[in-house]
Amino acid sequence: MTAPPVEARGLTKMYGDLTAADAVDLTVETGQVYGFLGPNGAGKTTCLRMLLGLIRPTSGTARLFGRDPLVEGASALDGVAGFVEAPRFYPYLTGRTNLELVAALDGGEARSRIDAALDTVELADRAGDKVGGYSHGMRQRLGIAGALLRQPRLLLLDEPATGLDPAGMRDMRQLIRRLSGDGITVLLSSHLMDEVQELCTSVGIVRRGKMVYQGSLADLLATAAGRYRMTTTDDDRAAAACAQRGGLRDVARRDGHVSFIAADPRAVEELFFAITEGDGISEAAVPAEPQTVEVA
Repeated sequence: MTAPPVEARGLTKMYGDLTAADAVDLTVETGQVYGFLGPNGAGKTTCLRMLLGLIRPTSGTARLFGRDPLVEGASALDGVAGFVEAPRFYPYLTGRTNLELVAALDGGEARSRIDAALDTVELADRAGDKVGGYSHGMRQRLGIAGALLRQPRLLLLDEPATGLDPAGMRDMRQLIRRLSGDGITVLLSSHLMDEVQELCTSVGIVRRGKMVYQGSLADLLATAAGRYRMTTTDDDRAAAACAQRGGLRDVARRDGHVSFIAADPRAVEELFFAITEGDGISEAAVPAEPQTVEVA
């Protein structure tokens, strides 16, 4: 059987009395866009560094396609690329020249792939400009271009959308989807649930160094789904509106209100507009706590 692109067991890193990663088990299967989710400081970057062999774990093992970077060295990273934290470039050199330096480190035919990589990340028209004049999003995409020179089968991206404006986040998501469509397995570290929800089908959640969830995104959303209670001037019409919309389940009339479960708050927002505009119910409010929709 082929080893999975990423397999970590009991991965632990101690810095004195501080536990940065605590017995983390992580498996990324071929073809997945896997979301490694957690707040800043949760231990995600530490885990990525251990996976790549950049730091030595206190205990546990990390393997990429069945190879341990601490045992096999650089050869364990064949077919693996990406960046941890943010990609770094010489700002006084052009984008193309920076990629030429990256290609020189790999040798072989890497230099011949520069044009294709620039096309993939949509930077071909800015390749002759100095990186110091690039936007943050352009530098992030140039980092991915550098990774693509290695023809990776596994791409590790640490917070690629951090600091991007909405347009930049959209472009980054589209790029990751294209790379996944080309058969590249992606491990995406993020603290943004929206980003993971847009891109990933599998997710691992780390908190205070511990893996607290690993599985499908659909199962996570079902587990985290909130129950809402809605009171209206016409509960029959409101219940019918709920039943006709996607993203809502377990719709019921209970004790003078309409109850339903929604995994995605955006589905509740869409319902809000449906019942206030389309269904002629005059006014609505959606307080954050408790999870209640009041329509009067």
